Amino acid sequence: MSISSERIPNNVDLSSDTKLQKALEKWQPAYLDWWQEVGPQGFDNDEIYLRTAISVEPSGWAHFDHVKTSDYRWGIFLAPPQKDRTIPCGDNHGKAVWNEVPGAFRKELRRIIVTQADTEPASVEQQRLLGQTAPSLYDMRNLFQVNVEEGRHLWAMVYILHKYFGRDGREEADELLARRSGDADSPRILEAFNKPCRDWLAFFSFTTFTDRDGKYQLGALVESAFDPLSRTCRFMLTEEAHHMYVGQTGIGRVVRKTAEVMKQDPNEEVTRHGAIPLEIIQKYLNEWYSASLDLFGGEDSSNSANYFAAGLKGRWNETTDEKIKDHMALEGEYVMEMPLDDGGTEKRKIPLRRAMNLVLRDSYVEDCVKVIGKWNKVLEESQISQRLTLPHERFNRGQGIYSERGYDTSGAPITDGEWEARRGEFLPTEEDYAYVESLMKPVAEPGKFASWIAPPPKGLNGQPIDFDYVRLMDEKSWLGG
Repeated sequence: MSISSERIPNNVDLSSDTKLQKALEKWQPAYLDWWQEVGPQGFDNDEIYLRTAISVEPSGWAHFDHVKTSDYRWGIFLAPPQKDRTIPCGDNHGKAVWNEVPGAFRKELRRIIVTQADTEPASVEQQRLLGQTAPSLYDMRNLFQVNVEEGRHLWAMVYILHKYFGRDGREEADELLARRSGDADSPRILEAFNKPCRDWLAFFSFTTFTDRDGKYQLGALVESAFDPLSRTCRFMLTEEAHHMYVGQTGIGRVVRKTAEVMKQDPNEEVTRHGAIPLEIIQKYLNEWYSASLDLFGGEDSSNSANYFAAGLKGRWNETTDEKIKDHMALEGEYVMEMPLDDGGTEKRKIPLRRAMNLVLRDSYVEDCVKVIGKWNKVLEESQISQRLTLPHERFNRGQGIYSERGYDTSGAPITDGEWEARRGEFLPTEEDYAYVESLMKPVAEPGKFASWIAPPPKGLNGQPIDFDYVRLMDEKSWLGG
């Protein structure tokens, strides 16, 4: 039977492990029930121009066709094994990688895998209603592509749990379908994945910043000594790139439309023309960037030291970055700024292994700076003097050393009273949300776009911009049908 024709498409020879195959086939209906309950609402019968992975080969991992999301076939795919791969980092650097879970690290590995896995269904739940306010069929298609791939990433992690963690893994896989984003009694594990994604500006911010955190977390796991996890994450990264593309180009198109309207209106009053002011865009960026920084955990972390020492996680590009000379990190130090009681900071050195969360986060921040630069290039080309910025890493933190007090977007300390008085200066207000929500009118004619976003410069996969990226088969109440 070919990979694409199996009940669960895979390249892990699932049919040779009858017990595992039956366990996953038992989990599959529960997954489909979850998708029906909290996946994209109202589009089961519509045909979406989706990219489906049917193998890891270049000709198979990006197969495009119109597919109903209810008929989408989620599969299990691991990148090909690397011959003679050795452990990239930590105390066992240079030794053969593991193909089974060492008993000494079983609990830690399960925790890492479950935490990563939990983010995948969470984002689908956060975005479940956005299809009803899509600014174009092109954007609607991109939303659904992100959704189905987050579902496939859940499958990737559930396979690891089922195959390598026995009953504990099966129970964890069931729990992944039981938790709900934002639920008061059973929320998702990480707070950023319990935040409501209320509109498309939030969605683009999420896919820019929060999915970019996913890129770096997966990159750290690519360096894992546990080879099945490394191979799983390597293939997930190929799909994660599109999610970040959707966010980065989405914000870029919003900025471009705003700039166009600012040039046209003598007073630059973009709200009169149904565009989004740069000030509101900036507040959304502040909100989602700061929430995403929290996902890296504490700056000085014994857990991160233990994970690195064990070889469970590495640094970004641990294997390929020529600047990384010491893959054991036994003697290195990392300089970080520590907050002081008087509101100031001081530079302090900590052992490099204890700073691995911060090292990974610094790679992320460097990446985000490049993204902001691309958006500002749009403003520069449009001869708009305003610029978008990233808030300081101390701003609006819920985790780590800066979470105990308030800071403004420049990183300057402020009192609780000042924070409350100036909160609307930094983060979206209810009025901001309401205005953006008022613009969220669906556009379902091929080649047409909402007033607040510019068209992309080209279509997807060689298709024209006015291609039927979504074929709406049923009347939609929100379209007036």
